[in-house]
Amino acid sequence: MRPTAYARAAVLTLTAVAAAACAGPRGGPDGFAGASSPMRAALARAALAAADVPGYQVSGDPSPDDTRGTPHADRAACAPLAEVMGERPDDRARATVNRGLGSRSVPGLAVSASLSAYAEPDARDLMIRLRTALTRCGTDFATLLDGREATYQDVRAVPYDVLGGESVSWTATAPSRQAPAPVHIVVVRRGATIVRFMAIDLSGRRAPAVRVPREIADVQLAKLARSGTG
Repeated sequence: MRPTAYARAAVLTLTAVAAAACAGPRGGPDGFAGASSPMRAALARAALAAADVPGYQVSGDPSPDDTRGTPHADRAACAPLAEVMGERPDDRARATVNRGLGSRSVPGLAVSASLSAYAEPDARDLMIRLRTALTRCGTDFATLLDGREATYQDVRAVPYDVLGGESVSWTATAPSRQAPAPVHIVVVRRGATIVRFMAIDLSGRRAPAVRVPREIADVQLAKLARSGTG
């Protein structure tokens, strides 16, 4: 699959990505969706662009006919972990901008980076809910989205230092057409802005682990800080 297709796959929810990833892009390779509000426009300016990450193909928000939505967990305790893999971290997000990145040098590596605007108390609460969910769902959980069921196994918190703000990070194994795909998710709060990074290895080569690349996370967080958004 070409980097463009990985970029489009990364911007979809991880619940659907294993089934949809190899279908390829449905639109232009870098057709970012237009901002519909001042808040969303500010997020779009702070989001990654192709020039920021030269080693990756960058794609914008999915078109309306792509699979999107909020994954539903099989039990309430795991709901925050499922919901954060959807098109927005949870239903309190006031605006969200997504970017998908396909690696030009690592076959199968798909990464998404999203920015969401919140009321600051809601952003703080989201981080608390994610940490609590990790303590209660630290083995596996299942999700349902658009009639597709997926099980995430080997769920565990892992350290991942970020530039400023508070963060929570965990890994899991996701379903795939070939070998199980390792997943890494990092959620960062900077003021009232929630930043999500999700990395998945879709190569089918049975990679033991995957991590959100530093050249993506550090550049995105630095760009957000320069923008004054948060």
